[in-house]
Amino acid sequence: MPGALSHIRILDLGRILAGPTCSQTLADLGAEVIKIERPGSGDDTRSWAPPYLKDAQGRDTSEAAYYLSCNRGKQSVTLDISCPEGQEMFRALAAKSDVLIENFKVGDLARFGLDYESLKALNPRLVYCSITGFGQTGPYAKRAGYDFLIQGMGGLMSITGEREDLPGGGPQKVGVAVTDVMTGMYASIAILAALAWREQSGKGQYIDMALLDVGVSMLGNMHLNYFTTNEVPKRWGNAHPNIVPYQVFACSDGHMILAVGNDTQFRKFCEVALCTELSADPRFASNESRVRQRDTLVPILAGIIEKRARDDWVASLEAAGVPCGPINKLDQVFADPQVQFRGMKIEMPHPSSGTVPLVASPMRLSETPVEYRLPPPLLGQDTGEVLARLLGIDDTRLDELRKRKVI
Repeated sequence: MPGALSHIRILDLGRILAGPTCSQTLADLGAEVIKIERPGSGDDTRSWAPPYLKDAQGRDTSEAAYYLSCNRGKQSVTLDISCPEGQEMFRALAAKSDVLIENFKVGDLARFGLDYESLKALNPRLVYCSITGFGQTGPYAKRAGYDFLIQGMGGLMSITGEREDLPGGGPQKVGVAVTDVMTGMYASIAILAALAWREQSGKGQYIDMALLDVGVSMLGNMHLNYFTTNEVPKRWGNAHPNIVPYQVFACSDGHMILAVGNDTQFRKFCEVALCTELSADPRFASNESRVRQRDTLVPILAGIIEKRARDDWVASLEAAGVPCGPINKLDQVFADPQVQFRGMKIEMPHPSSGTVPLVASPMRLSETPVEYRLPPPLLGQDTGEVLARLLGIDDTRLDELRKRKVI
């Protein structure tokens, strides 16, 4: 069955993480994605290693794990867009494409005549998505933007990390490049919206995505906490600013997340913990009162929870309908029966290693399910096939272009 986007061709100039995350998401949904890379080096993340993918004998291949994480479903074409011949071929590919994704610095592609206005003249239906650190406009537009910087500048690190008055207190970044990933997700939504509008209007459009915009927008309820009180949110470590108890607690043999979302769940927790006097106490009977009495209640609960084993707590609380869970390391994540049942780890054939392990898409569509058609490509492995199929370039011409390192 054709994928939901099997009629869409994407020309992908995205590098690192945000752009490739966007194009991989669209590839999973069936789009044809042609990844344009620099001859000889390719996407920067091809060299962000170790670790590397291992071959059948356990030896390192040349394929970096970072690159593999966000480039499946694509064809790799090496093309030097800094030279006139490369630019000419790129324009020809853009004329035959539905979407272009790029994350060059502001103005870089205009130097080559590959900006939106130039390509729009060739293909008015083109949806052109630019991803930069700070957007195409504003005083920071020319700056380079990296996820770590955005986590700080956008406010995320100001609310992430342990409280200042506790050991280890201070700002902390998230363990993955979350603003890059979220920018890729927002970009894919914007592209789908532009394609839907094109169905009605017949026109493409330009999409200006900025990591800082995403970093600011993704803070959820924290915006309104600030807007409605004019109080700057602070770090709560593993606690929640608006719900108690909703945090990590130490058990006798590990740690557990306790996520009590309402007063009924708190009463059930107290029944399991044999401390019903706490849920009957007016200081703790409602979430509002528990938030106000956080510093009194949490040490009491910590003293109770530390006396029993983690798995004992989890089993008892789950049976009572109280949300809780362990803090898993990645080996435990992929050993989890629910994660295994949902098929969140997949294997695909790969020319360097026989197979490559990847994380499945979380999107589950009933009529047009996600497909994993192509593993992350080797650098330039599809150059000849794509240029021959779409541009009609014959073998003699391809050999000549290779010798001059245009491809």
